[in-house]
Amino acid sequence: MQIYLDCKTETEGGVPEWALVELQGLVQMKNEDGGGTLVGDLHFFNRNKHPVLVLGHHVLNGKEVKLDQPMAVVEKHHGDKTTYKVKAVVKKKLLFKSRPKPIISNVEKN
Repeated sequence: MQIYLDCKTETEGGVPEWALVELQGLVQMKNEDGGGTLVGDLHFFNRNKHPVLVLGHHVLNGKEVKLDQPMAVVEKHHGDKTTYKVKAVVKKKLLFKSRPKPIISNVEKN
């Protein structure tokens, strides 16, 4: 499963730079009414390039990997002639390939 992520940075030409999130396995979500679907919380520790993804009651540790070939995200415009506008550039991916670890909280017993 791959998810595109807007990292809020820009290239030299002012084009936003996105990252790709790669997960191994299957992510099952409940159907929710309304706009987008919240998959989880992504925390990125810049000092050691260590992304952490929290999905429900599980934590996934990942790593940042530079792509061999950058990709462009383009938008097709129809008119007199078809044109393409570059929406973003993808130069890296956040790879989560290890098994998720459960989040366990201490609950007091009465």
